[in-house]
Amino acid sequence: MLKQSFEPIIPSQPRILILGSLPGDLSIAKDQYYAHPQNRFWKILFALFEQKFTLEYSERTNLLHQQRIALWDVCASAIRPGSMDTAITEVIPNPINQLLQKNSTIQTVLFNGQKTQKLFDKYFERQQNLSYHTLPSSSPANAQFTLEKLLLDWQIVKSQS
Repeated sequence: MLKQSFEPIIPSQPRILILGSLPGDLSIAKDQYYAHPQNRFWKILFALFEQKFTLEYSERTNLLHQQRIALWDVCASAIRPGSMDTAITEVIPNPINQLLQKNSTIQTVLFNGQKTQKLFDKYFERQQNLSYHTLPSSSPANAQFTLEKLLLDWQIVKSQS
């Protein structure tokens, strides 16, 4: 089944770009990044910035704007039955290089999981002036990582923002 990415979330003068692979089925249905209730992406960010967690999507995206964090996916579209990243094929990448050129304040690119990093490296060259880090996936499929362990590994988001 062909799946498509969302438009990027770009705050004013972003410092960080967090990249995912491609929205899952529930995210697509709700038209929201990381909409699956077991995905820990939003819980991680709210905990890192010591904010009260909310289910309100507008407040979630406001946190990104406040912290100058841009959010997008490597894949503009791909074939993927279900929501597992391991099933992604026939990728058409998003124009990430253009986003980085238009937003020269971005200093750090963070990959939400190894599959995201591998997809990025397949379609793009890393730029010398940027810092790149692969974080453990916030996906519920990454059950070996507790929220507490994810928070430790995701501290770079707070230190770079």
